[in-house]
Amino acid sequence: MSAVTLDGKKIGRVIEDGLRSRISDLHAREIFPHLAVVIVGDDPASHVYVRNKELACERCGIRSTRIDLDRSTSEQEILDTVDMLNSDNSIHGILVQSPLPEGIDESKITERISPVKDVDGFHTMNLGRLVQGDASGLLPCTPAGIMKILEVSNINLSGKDALVIGRSRIVGMPMSLLLAQRGIDATVTIAHSRTKNLPEICRKSDIVVAAIGRAEFVKSDWIKPGATVIDVGINRIEDSSRKSGYRLVGDVEIDVSNVAGNITPVPGGVGPMTIAMLMSNTIMATESQTK
Repeated sequence: MSAVTLDGKKIGRVIEDGLRSRISDLHAREIFPHLAVVIVGDDPASHVYVRNKELACERCGIRSTRIDLDRSTSEQEILDTVDMLNSDNSIHGILVQSPLPEGIDESKITERISPVKDVDGFHTMNLGRLVQGDASGLLPCTPAGIMKILEVSNINLSGKDALVIGRSRIVGMPMSLLLAQRGIDATVTIAHSRTKNLPEICRKSDIVVAAIGRAEFVKSDWIKPGATVIDVGINRIEDSSRKSGYRLVGDVEIDVSNVAGNITPVPGGVGPMTIAMLMSNTIMATESQTK
């Protein structure tokens, strides 16, 4: 058996296309959705991610502003930059690209962003709504993108056993809350570095979301036949046969596709959906600020 590929790139483009009528309505009112991205330092992967976000903005008709800060920029200077963007009414969404240089308190930066402009969905006010069962606001983009993949792919979650491997505030924790919300009704287990008997828990799970940041961590013999596997990871491993000297792999080994019923590819699965949901959040933020 070969798993059905859940094509995040294709679904993401459909979502972007679906935003165009809302964007046109805003343009008709002389409102131009505008996303500001702050990037600190010269991390190559971060610059690739930011460029992908800029390209998505171009496709959708969203204005984008990129603010590059030197790696030596102080925490206070980053906070001052966020304050400037908060007070600029022409900016509707603010994103500070992770990771930040060592010594910078990311949570402090996140909390400084106005909740109505928090298109990453990480502010405690936005996460707090999700904890209370309200998933109608600005949600973290990766978990929201995964939920959209599952919805579009007609994967029934009600009463299913769902395992989320990883408990970060970016993916794992909000993912578990979304899966457990009323109307979705999955039975959710969160696994982490201290979880015992993880392979056994995996084998009982109908849905597995791997977001642990370890290359090919989840093995094929851990997966229940026919399960849906969402691979959030994107890791570089050495590969001398490639011109680049490396290849990209997920948190799930490739042979899992011979056991699973559905699986997201790496790349081309969760990543494009994260960006599509960022575009969606930017439009939602614009609409809420310009009613």
